[in-house]
Amino acid sequence: MTTQNQTHELYNVAEVELTYRKNQNVFQPKVTSSEAASKIILASWDMNRIDLVEEFKILLTDRKGACIGISNISIGGTTGCIADPKIIFTTALKANAAGIILVHNHPSGNLLPSSQDLNLTRKLVDGGKILDLPVLDHLIVTSTGYTSFIQQGLMPD
Repeated sequence: MTTQNQTHELYNVAEVELTYRKNQNVFQPKVTSSEAASKIILASWDMNRIDLVEEFKILLTDRKGACIGISNISIGGTTGCIADPKIIFTTALKANAAGIILVHNHPSGNLLPSSQDLNLTRKLVDGGKILDLPVLDHLIVTSTGYTSFIQQGLMPD
C-alpha cells in the first residue's frame, strides 16, 4: 500500500519557470537590412577567432525590427559546429523575440553556403513557422565580408 508521502515523492519533479526582463538601458539598433545585421553581429564577433574556428550565433529582433540581443549558440572546430534547433528556439522564445537572424562564420573565408547550411536553414525556417517565430535571414560572415541568404535568393519559402 502506498502512502500519501510516498506518492508525493514519486511525482516530485523539477518545476520549470520562465522569466523575462527587458533591459531598458541597452541600445537596440534597428535591423533594416542584411548589411545592418552583418555590422551589428561583426561588432560583437571576436575577430581574432573568425578565421580560426566556426561559430554559430543568432541575432534576435523585436516586432519593430530592433536587435534585442545576440546569442552564441555554438563554437566548433575549423570546419564546422553544431547548431541545435532546440537551443536556438529556446533562446529566442526565452528572449521573447519576434524574429531570428542566423549567423555563422566560415574560417576558410569561403562565403558560399554548403549543402549543410542550406539544409539547416530550411529546417529552422520550418520550425519557425510552427512557432510563429520567423527566421528572417541567414548570414555567413568572414573577415572579408558576408553573404546573405535573403540577398542571394536562398531563403526557403
